[in-house]
Amino acid sequence: MGGKVFFEHNGVKIIQDDVLTTNFIEKSSVDLIVTSPPYNVDIKYNTHNDEISYPEYLEFTRKWLSRCFEWLKSDGRLCLNIPLDKNKGGQQSVCADITTIAKKIGYKYHSTIIWNEGNISRRTAWGSYMSASAPYIIAPVEVIVIFYKDTWKKKEKKESDISKKDFIDWTNGMWTFSGESKKRVGHPAPFPVELPKRCIKMFSYVGDVVLDPFVGSGTTLIAAQLNKRKSIGLDIDEEYCALAKKRLINEAKVLDKKLNEIEIKR
Repeated sequence: MGGKVFFEHNGVKIIQDDVLTTNFIEKSSVDLIVTSPPYNVDIKYNTHNDEISYPEYLEFTRKWLSRCFEWLKSDGRLCLNIPLDKNKGGQQSVCADITTIAKKIGYKYHSTIIWNEGNISRRTAWGSYMSASAPYIIAPVEVIVIFYKDTWKKKEKKESDISKKDFIDWTNGMWTFSGESKKRVGHPAPFPVELPKRCIKMFSYVGDVVLDPFVGSGTTLIAAQLNKRKSIGLDIDEEYCALAKKRLINEAKVLDKKLNEIEIKR
């Protein structure tokens, strides 16, 4: 089955297609990518298998990161929300491994932001409890790794809309805010709007094109719409595309009032 444009209006586009094969995104057309790919920790997605071997997962990562590299402009940036590490299925240095893959593809490394979401639920396995035999150490944080394509400094000077306070606060590479509720959003692995909002306002201009190749519940698109950026969301699953569209209508008011009422009734 070929891909399709699932929804398009007012600078927002949702594409239902596979990130590895889609032809709906032009090369060198994207200013900023903000995404949180599958973590391969057996989350029950509708379509994606989130429990493959670690070498297979890294190969999948290499493939989709290569596609994104093609889509970025020469001064384009990538904000990648991934685990620091994981112990489900064995201890793995996820951030280090994916950073190495990205650099081999051609991305240049800029920095890493630590996201402290105050989530202690990751402490599900202690190893040898209160013993030096084989204890597990898991930091209850995630990271947002910042890469760029060719040049870090933007080639054009356009409108930035970040406040002085936010700029000072967010250039501190330790971000503390809560995660998102799966139940509220209706998706098995959502992130909060605060995450893409900060990335979008820090690393893109007003009117820039923002892409999320794993759009899921549409959070990146909502943040882009609320902050006057154009956006493209890609997802292979039709149900998640529909969820992203619904949230854009309800939370970002992407349609005018009359169209909004028509779409909500569908």
